[in-house]
Amino acid sequence: MKKALLVGVSLVAMGVAPASAADLPARAPVYTKAPVMAPMYNWSGFYGGLNAGGASSHNCWDITNDGFGPVPATGIGCHNATGGLAGGQIGYRWQMTSWVFGLEAQGDWASLKGSNTSTIGTFGGFPFSDQTRIDGIGLFTGQIGYAWNNVLWYGKAGAVVTHNTYSGISQVTVGAFPAGFVFDQAKETRWGGAIGTGLELGLGGGWSIAVEYDHLFMGNGSSVNFINFQGGFDRANSIKQDVDMGTVRVNYTFGGPVVAKY
Repeated sequence: MKKALLVGVSLVAMGVAPASAADLPARAPVYTKAPVMAPMYNWSGFYGGLNAGGASSHNCWDITNDGFGPVPATGIGCHNATGGLAGGQIGYRWQMTSWVFGLEAQGDWASLKGSNTSTIGTFGGFPFSDQTRIDGIGLFTGQIGYAWNNVLWYGKAGAVVTHNTYSGISQVTVGAFPAGFVFDQAKETRWGGAIGTGLELGLGGGWSIAVEYDHLFMGNGSSVNFINFQGGFDRANSIKQDVDMGTVRVNYTFGGPVVAKY
């Protein structure tokens, strides 16, 4: 009797279970959310901005004409002309994946000044100083950089121009001429080459801030002619010049769209 009951229960269970499974409603499909699109900073577009910082120019003078005629180039001293600078820049950048390319023009007012006591010659029998002053710097460069979203590292290279004033200055009073009297002077616009690097941070809304370092190779001015305070030729010097400059820059990019990425 027990065996018959167990067999009956088993048959019922076998018949009901498949039917019950078939009668269950179909499982609703599972949907996953599409990934959220995150904004990627785009460095493309025209930009302009301001910069400020400091610089140091290393200058070495050789006399090549003493006023009576050419002489063998003789060193008369070296000095650093240091000071501040400020100006602006304009440019255009375009971005390809994470690589950024650009062209830029930069102009700065400068106040770099330095001097040393000349090791040859005198003014009225007394020692004098040779002084270099740089009052303007312009750069025309190409750029290549790599961007990590809103962080851009870049290098730059191109041409540079400086405007220089060179002076012979008395160190003591000589007759009617007080100490500090400029007894001869020369002015020069000099072209050279520039390399540099910078790190720029995009702040949003088109604004960015950067720090930049540049080295300027200004070469050797082979013949800088000095005119004395009476209007006559006084001497000629060959002047070698290099400049190191560091700036903080603020830029605004016009119309740089934001591109979405997954």
